[in-house]
Amino acid sequence: MRCVIARYPFDLTKSGVVASMKGVTPEIVTGESVAIGRRRYPVKQVGEVITRQDRRDFTSGEVVRAMTRLGFTCHERPETAPTGIPTPLRTVSVLLGGTAC
Repeated sequence: MRCVIARYPFDLTKSGVVASMKGVTPEIVTGESVAIGRRRYPVKQVGEVITRQDRRDFTSGEVVRAMTRLGFTCHERPETAPTGIPTPLRTVSVLLGGTAC
């Protein structure tokens, strides 16, 4: 499928994107992300790998549109842990007489 990212046309396929991202370790997701296989990659990291361009040359929206058209699932923000579940740090804090904040 033909996609335009940073004013340059790219012929992308879903299998081509999966192959390009194979072996790439995902960075920490702080914003928009793309699910490729079992991993979630930051949108800018995926764009950089598949286009071989600097991240400052394209927007995350361009990559999200392209990945969505190819059939990948895109997420707006990272999943956060539920706040009510006790963590080991909270448990220890309570046992030592602290608060569970």
